[in-house]
Amino acid sequence: MAALGVAAASAVHLLVPAVPMLTVAVVLGITAAHLPGLRGLVRGAARPGLTLAGKRLMRLGIVLLGLKLALSDVLGLGWATVAMVACVVVATFFGTVWLGRKLGLRGDQPLLVATGYSICGASAIGAVSEVRGSEEEDVATSVALVTLCGTLAIAVLPLLRAPLGLDAGEFGRWVGAGVHDVGQVVATAQTAGPAALGQAVLVKLLRVMMLAPLVACMVLAVRRRAGSAGAAVVGKRPPLVPLFVVGFLVMVVLRTTGLLPAAVLDGAARAQEILLAAALFGLGSAVHLPSLTRTGLRVAALGLAAWVVVAGASYGGVLLTM
Repeated sequence: MAALGVAAASAVHLLVPAVPMLTVAVVLGITAAHLPGLRGLVRGAARPGLTLAGKRLMRLGIVLLGLKLALSDVLGLGWATVAMVACVVVATFFGTVWLGRKLGLRGDQPLLVATGYSICGASAIGAVSEVRGSEEEDVATSVALVTLCGTLAIAVLPLLRAPLGLDAGEFGRWVGAGVHDVGQVVATAQTAGPAALGQAVLVKLLRVMMLAPLVACMVLAVRRRAGSAGAAVVGKRPPLVPLFVVGFLVMVVLRTTGLLPAAVLDGAARAQEILLAAALFGLGSAVHLPSLTRTGLRVAALGLAAWVVVAGASYGGVLLTM
C-alpha cells in the first residue's frame, strides 16, 4: 500500500513539479486513512506494513540523506554562516519546545515539532521519535504540521523577498536556514535562480548535519530517564549513537571523499526520496483527524508561532552575516 502511495505521489509531482513528492505522500497518507473504502484496510490489515514503512524505511532514508552532505562544501560557507545556522537551530528548538509546553500539548508533540522545524522536517522527526519511542499518533501529527507549514513557505517566502530587500544569495541563505524539508527548500529557493538555490541547499545541509548531535542528546535524555526509573530498565537503554545515525555519518564521510561517481549519488538521491515518501505515506496514514481536533487549535498555534520564530531568527542571522 505504501508503494502505491509512492507511485501516486510521484505522478502528482510529475504533473505539478512545484509540489514536492514528500509533501504529496503525507497528504495522500492522511487521505487514505479517512476514505470510506480504504479506512478499514489502513487501520486493520495494512497497519503493520504501514507502520514498518514509517519506521524502518525512514531509517534507511535518513542514512542515504548523508550522501547529500560533504564537509568541504559546508566549511566553504564560512564560520560566520556556520555559527548563524547553529544559533537559529538552538533558538528554534528550545523556543518551540517551550511554547509547546506552555500551550499544554501532550506527550512528545512539542519536542517532535521543535525537531522538525529546527533541523530537517519529517526526517528529523523520524530520527528523534525512534530513540524516544514516541507514540505513532504524536509522530504523525508532528509530521503533518511541519509538512503543511513547509509547503506554505514555498508560496509565501518568495513574495517576501523584495519587501525584505534580499538579493539572490541572501534569499537562498534565508530559505536554507528557515524552511524545514530539503525538497521544500529547493522548491522555494529555485524561484530566485541558481545562485539562491546553491546557497539554500548548502545552508540546509548544514542544518541536516546537526541531526547526529541532536539524536545523541536525545539518547542521553532517554538514558537518564531510564536510570531514574530504576535498575530494572537499565538494560533497555538505547545506544548513545543509534545504528542509523552511524550510517548517516558514514555516508557523509563517503561523500566528502569524492570517490563516489555522480551516477551513484543521483541513484542514491532517488532511492532516498522513494524511501522517505513511503515512510511519510505510512506516517500520514496514522493521522486520525477526529482525534487531532481535540488539540488542533493548540497544535496549529504552535506551528504558526514556530514558523515565525525560525523565519525571524533566520532573517536576523542573514542580516548579521551579510
